[in-house]
This record gives sequence, structure tokens and C-alpha cells, in this order.
Amino acid sequence: MGALGLVLLWLQLCALTRAAYKIWVPNTDFDTAANWSQNRTPCVGAAAEFPADKMVSVLVRQGHSVTNMLLPLDGEFVLASGAGFSASHTSSDPDCSTGAPALFLDPDRFSWHDPRSWRSRDEVHGLFSVDAERVPCRHDDVVFPPNASFRVGLGARTIRVRSIWALGQKYTVNEDLMAFLESRAGRLHFHGSGALSVDPEACADPSGCLCGNSEAQPRICAALLQPLGGRCPSAACHDALRPEGQCCDLCGAILSLTHGPAFDLERYRARLLHDFLTLPQYQGLQMAVSKVLRPPRPREATGPEADTEVQVVLAETGPETGVAGRLARVLLADVAEHGEALGVLSATLRESGAPIGGGSAAGLERPGSGAGLAGAVAAALLLLLLALSAGALLLHRAGRLRWKKNEEAADGPAGAPLGFQNPMFNVAGSVELTPASQVDARNTSQIYFVNPLFAEAEA
Repeated sequence: MGALGLVLLWLQLCALTRAAYKIWVPNTDFDTAANWSQNRTPCVGAAAEFPADKMVSVLVRQGHSVTNMLLPLDGEFVLASGAGFSASHTSSDPDCSTGAPALFLDPDRFSWHDPRSWRSRDEVHGLFSVDAERVPCRHDDVVFPPNASFRVGLGARTIRVRSIWALGQKYTVNEDLMAFLESRAGRLHFHGSGALSVDPEACADPSGCLCGNSEAQPRICAALLQPLGGRCPSAACHDALRPEGQCCDLCGAILSLTHGPAFDLERYRARLLHDFLTLPQYQGLQMAVSKVLRPPRPREATGPEADTEVQVVLAETGPETGVAGRLARVLLADVAEHGEALGVLSATLRESGAPIGGGSAAGLERPGSGAGLAGAVAAALLLLLLALSAGALLLHRAGRLRWKKNEEAADGPAGAPLGFQNPMFNVAGSVELTPASQVDARNTSQIYFVNPLFAEAEA
């Protein structure tokens, strides 16, 4: 069985054990157009140059004819079957410019911490990972495809993963991995002052394990945003959200769940995907579900479970807005009804605001806008009462208004309204939930109250 067959067999075994693994994407192949300055491989009869001061391993898949080639001081060409080089004095390609040589781009430009450098073999339509979890996590298996050449920048710190498959060999013991990294083949493929460490222990917690990339997130975000000048693009909504592990703000909703010992992260993710996200009305949403560090809150219990929570991110990707908020409230209701059976103890919801540039999102208000409306109405009522009181006092002093005595007031019609309830002191619509299915909506952007003017008019 060849190296590729061994990798496929190992990946199948990983799938059976529900192990997560990340596959390296970039390569340093000669025949990859993106590796050359003109975004094309050298033309027939053209000159090719490699950076003289860089180490690189280059896989050559085809035959190439060049006038001359400047090689690096330390490197290697790996020739596939039928590949090779020949000399040519003229170019037979009319579109090929003979003025400037084709330059092989810097092989050191690929970083381990760049989320764009990785993909997950478990990718499912509708699901995504926050940026910090796109890079290999503490319990992930890492695969460098055997049918491509590569070079990886490790940075300056120790990187810990479950295992590494490179150049047809799987490494689960640190001594073996260290020997490989110190060899010439290891130095050709990995560079930087950082170190790689492996620990074959898998995540044994059904409720999920932390990714372990919190400390590396600044480097992850720096690598991801480097093509954008280090700045995040503007979100298309007011009061955008930034989930734990994400580098930039997004529009949508975030559910934060606390859980008990019966909670199973994989089972809950599958439930959300198949029972909700696949419904036609929720097309255009992307969902990420993972265990993350919980932001510190006052007067909370201490312990490992109190420091973590399950984060459900619903990201808007389509033109229609408000869909994430609607699904989030459906999931809140699902927790209230089935939370005990699912092992979910409580849930809090945050939503982004209305879209920027006009229009309103159905079911999606700016956080705090309901509270602002309630405050404005209360202030208006207070000003109205003060104005009425001042007017009545002036009329009374002018002799145009007389106060009724208590007896006269008592002679009025029975049941006549003497005033109205102050909404600031009488809150309607409160719901008490059982602890097992408690849904905390304190962080939602929807705040409702009963307007006493309309309520009394309807009565």
C-alpha cells in the first residue's frame, strides 16, 4: 500500500473514532501557478529564479523547458514520474514575455497560524469554525498531504497537537517528531524558532474540549488579516457581534449554553444541523458550535464547568437579514422545552442590530433599542405629568379651577379610573422558568412593556 493509501486508511480510522483533523492546504510545487510571480509557471524558453537565501523542497510533476534556472543555496527538487527539465534557447509561446524571468515566490510566506492554510476533512455544508479553531487545535490530528511539497512557518512558540502525519510517517511520540524536525528533511519543510509537540490523548469529554488556541489568537488574527493591512472589514450591520475565537465582527446571533453532565456536543450539533439549519427558511445561515472559555461574570460558581460554555454562532451570509435572530429564538424555545433531556441548563442570546444603509431586519433590532424606547416613553410621560400639574396650579391660582374635596371625590361613579399603572414599577409579562430549562434572555435586543395609555383606552 502506497503512502497516499496509508493516509486515507488512517483518516478513515480517525473518522470512526470521531477524531478531528486538519489538512495543510498550500504547497511549494513547481507546477502551481500561484507560486510564481506572474501567476503562471515558467513558459517554454523562459528563465526561472528561486530565492537564493531560502530553503525549499519543490515537487515537479511535469516536464519543463527553460533557458536557465537560478537555484536556491539549499533545497531539493522531487521529480514525479515523467517530470524533468530541458534547455531551450527560444520561446515557442507568443504570450510568454522573455524580458523578465519567472520568480518563485518566497516559500517562507506560509504560516502555521494562518487559518487560510488549513481545511477540515469534516467540512459540512452550513457549518463553519471560528477563526481560532480553523488552525489545528490541541486534540486535532494534522495531515500534510504526501502528494505535495510544503514549507511551514512555526512562529516562536510551542504548538501542541494530537498527532502529525508528514512525508508518509505518522508522529505520536515527541522524541520521534523531534528527530524528524532536526533532520535535513524536517528543516526543509518546517522553519522558525517555534516547536511542535504531540500528545496522542484524544478529547474524552462528550461535552467537548477547548481548542487551546486562545493564547495564539493574536498571531492567528495577524496572519489572517495581513492581506487586509491588519484591519477587519466593516460589518454590514449595527452592533455587530464578535464570538469567542473570531477575529472580526459578524452579523447574526450568538447562543451561549451552560450544560450538565448529560450534554453531548456532537449530538447537539447534529440536532441543530438536521432539525433546524436544513429547513428552507434558514438557508443562507452558517453555524459554528464549540466549547469556549466563558467571559468572567460576577457572583458565579467556580470550577472547570463554570469557566466554559458552549457557543452557538449563527452568521448571516445571505442577502436576507433577521434570519439568525429568528432561528436563535426558536433554539431558545427548544432549550426551554427539551433542555433537560439535552443536558442544557440555561441559554443566553445576543443579536446584532439592523443592517447598515437603511431598511430594517425583520425580528432583528439593535441591542438596547427597546430599552431606549421605553426610557423615551417614560420621560415623555413624566414631562406630560409635570406640564399638567403646572397648568392646573396656574389655573387654580387664577380662580378658574377648584379642587374637589374628598367627600366630593367619593361621590363619583363607582369604578371610575383614578389613574394608571406606572410601567416603570409594574412590569408585565415576566416568566419564571424551572432551573433545568432556564432561558436567560437578558442579553437579547428585544425589550417589551405595556403602554398604559393604550391599555387603558382599550379597556
